[in-house]
This record gives sequence, structure tokens and C-alpha cells, in this order.
Amino acid sequence: MMLRFAPLAVLATLATPLAAQDMTADERTAFRAEVRAYLLDNPEVLMEAIGVLEDRQAANSQANDLALVAQHSDALFNSETSFVGGNPDGDFTVVEFLDYRCGYCKRAHPEVNELIGTDTNIRYIIKELPILGEESLLASRYAISVQMLAGNDAYNDVHNTLMEFQGNITDANLARMSGAFGLDHAAVADKMNTAEVTAVIAENRALADALAITGTPSFVFEDQMLRGYVPLAQMEQIVAQLRSRDG
Repeated sequence: MMLRFAPLAVLATLATPLAAQDMTADERTAFRAEVRAYLLDNPEVLMEAIGVLEDRQAANSQANDLALVAQHSDALFNSETSFVGGNPDGDFTVVEFLDYRCGYCKRAHPEVNELIGTDTNIRYIIKELPILGEESLLASRYAISVQMLAGNDAYNDVHNTLMEFQGNITDANLARMSGAFGLDHAAVADKMNTAEVTAVIAENRALADALAITGTPSFVFEDQMLRGYVPLAQMEQIVAQLRSRDG
């Protein structure tokens, strides 16, 4: 709300410094009053100015995101520690930063799965980013440990289960999960707190910081950054637009 009132003060005083040397104090006061009266009589001018400002801010933000993605493309797209699903040889890459305790990540999960299930040319990369407390961290450590010990298929199984899981993430629940998938839970548990697993999470957090990502889910569609939940129809539209641009 405060952003929308800011242009009034800015426009009312904009011309004053330029003419300050030629105006008396009374003249400056009268000039400001005239500008204010004009804007109050013609509020559409304010809305037009706000629209221009917002368009410029959006363009600047997009340009900054493009530069950030280009600068960190290797870490985003070529990390050997990140899960790669969908079609690893696909012509379009989607990266998702996620947290297993994030409600919007859970909401996006079936839609992401539908996207990569119906479009068989999408390469899907997961960046574990546990930012919502100890249970988030426990879940990520578990998933990464499973990937390191049992491979991508096992990781995909536990990833989907953790995304759909509605209870508390506890050692006991993770042990039951391992049992359901025939995993050696003792080995998985031993691996979870190793420096190797810690390093993956630290790398993902550092990458998120570098990309100015502060919440989950956050996506990178090729070179486009999308912060927050994105519904399936919008994801499909973005994929089509970027493919058309690059084709």
C-alpha cells in the first residue's frame, strides 16, 4: 500500500529542485500545492505512473534473474549430486528448489509430475532446500542418503512419498518408509549425517542464496526464474513460449 502512495509525494516535489534557485519559499509552496491539486483531480495520472514504474521494475528483475541463471548455469543444470528425472536427455530443463514440509511444494508436486509425465522431453532437476526446520532437514538428509546408496529410482520413490506425506517427519516414520521400499535403513541412517550429505545441502543453500531465492518452491524454466507456486496451466504455457522462442 505504501508503494502506491509514494508517487504522489515524488511527483509533487519532482520539479522543485530543478527550479529551486529561481523560486522563493512561498513560490515553492504554491507550486507543490498546484501539483498536488492537479494529481488529486487527475488520479489516472498516478495510476499510469505506477504502471510504468511496475513495468520497469519487472523488466529489471527479469534481466537480473537472466543474468543470475547464466552466471550459475553449471551448478543449476550440471550438478552430479542433484536428482535428474523426467527425460535426462530432454530438450527443456526445469529445476525445482523444494522443501518437504512446504505446503505450496506439496500443492505443486502432482502438477509438476503431470507436466513431466505428459511432456516427455522435459529434464527435471531437484534441488533439496530444507528451510522450514529440523523435520525439513531430516527429510532432505534421508532423501539424499537414499539417492547416494540406492540410486535415482529409489530416490524418486521416497521423494514422491515424502511430498505426499502428511504426518511428522520422524526417525520412526523414515524407518517404516525404508521398509516399504526394501531399503537398508541402518545404512541409510548412517549415511544421513555424513559430511557428503551435508555438503549437498550446503551447496544447494549457497546456490539459492546466489540466485536470491528465499522461499520454496522456486523454479528455473530454462533461463527463466519463477519464485513461488505456479499452476500446471501456467507451467505448460511457459514451456511452450520458451520452446517457441528458442526454436
